[in-house]
Amino acid sequence: MDYRQQAATLQADLVSLRHELHRRPEVGLHLPETQRFVRDQLAELGVEVILGQSNSSVVGIIRGAATSQSAPAVLLRGDMDALPIQEETGLDYASEVTGAMHACGHDAHVTMLLGAARLLNAQRDSLPGDIVLMFQPGEEGHNGAGEMIREGVLDAAGPRVSAAYALHVFSSRIPQGTFVVRPGAIMSASDTVLIRVVGRGGHGSAPHRAADPVVAAATMVLALQTMVTRRFDSFDPVVVSVGMIRGGDIENVIPDEVEIKATVRTFSPENRARMQTAIHEVLGGVAAAHGVTVEIDYRLLYPVTQNDPAEARLAADTVRDLFGAERLSLPEHPLSASEDFSRVLAEVPGVFIPLGAAPLGADLDTAPDNHSPQARFADEVLSDGAALLATLAHRKLSQLSQR
Repeated sequence: MDYRQQAATLQADLVSLRHELHRRPEVGLHLPETQRFVRDQLAELGVEVILGQSNSSVVGIIRGAATSQSAPAVLLRGDMDALPIQEETGLDYASEVTGAMHACGHDAHVTMLLGAARLLNAQRDSLPGDIVLMFQPGEEGHNGAGEMIREGVLDAAGPRVSAAYALHVFSSRIPQGTFVVRPGAIMSASDTVLIRVVGRGGHGSAPHRAADPVVAAATMVLALQTMVTRRFDSFDPVVVSVGMIRGGDIENVIPDEVEIKATVRTFSPENRARMQTAIHEVLGGVAAAHGVTVEIDYRLLYPVTQNDPAEARLAADTVRDLFGAERLSLPEHPLSASEDFSRVLAEVPGVFIPLGAAPLGADLDTAPDNHSPQARFADEVLSDGAALLATLAHRKLSQLSQR
């Protein structure tokens, strides 16, 4: 089935759909306009639709030709939510919603999944199984994938899906139209650490009479960086970045306490577990040395996004067959961003595929990254993304039906 050629005939419609979505971004788990838009598109195809109970998710089910209740199913994901960012691109289809922008390309993900739905629905009589279309809200820090899993998305077709696939566009670093496939870790785990250093305030002229939490906090920030290089193997990296430190109000008063907030990125479950212990040990030791106390709230957010090796091979072969080897990147190292599609891949085998969507002619090293108010994503990748999703799903069903 030549889904690439068929998808090319949809390109103009896909561009129109994406621009409409881009103008009306919504943030978080509750996206009523976006949900209605997706529901209406699926209804036009006659696709079975299930709406979220506690959020604005949409699940579409394309029923294939198989009549057995144990027919296999595969899942395709497209996240729908935007970011609380004021757009600064100057595009003629820029966001019309103050303070909200599709700065991470989720409008393209929805569009590509709708395109794949059109392609697969037109061939449903030849599908040896079912397709679950996962239109997800709340990817940007709201546990949208976890909410949809709790509400049963993985079992929506009947039997649990046997595989899951997702694309993610990038506005820089990756050449336009290049698909990135890597077995194992493709994106890091992401956790947040909230630190409260409690000392005893005093006058700035007599620091020996206080227990200074500012100096202790500054030492802690440096100790975290030393801990990374001295306790963890550089070939299984760890990233700790302090993004906020706050304490005191005036230059000559030592405050009672200081707050620190940091993000932690790890690329293996083992290092993720070790970090939780190591941070307590290191910061506890610094606090004791400075005569202060430290309270640590280590919050687990996204697990490592792990691609199944067999599914990664299928994805790489499919990219080569559809677009040629020059459109495939097989990187040695994962990306340090994080994704809640990791929750889906923790439940079923699958693959998460970054897709270059930088505008042609852009400098890949300096183009605004995802989450920037200036981020731009190329429309040119829409039909190819839809074609890859459709082909992956059809090929996987064919594999499963032959077992």
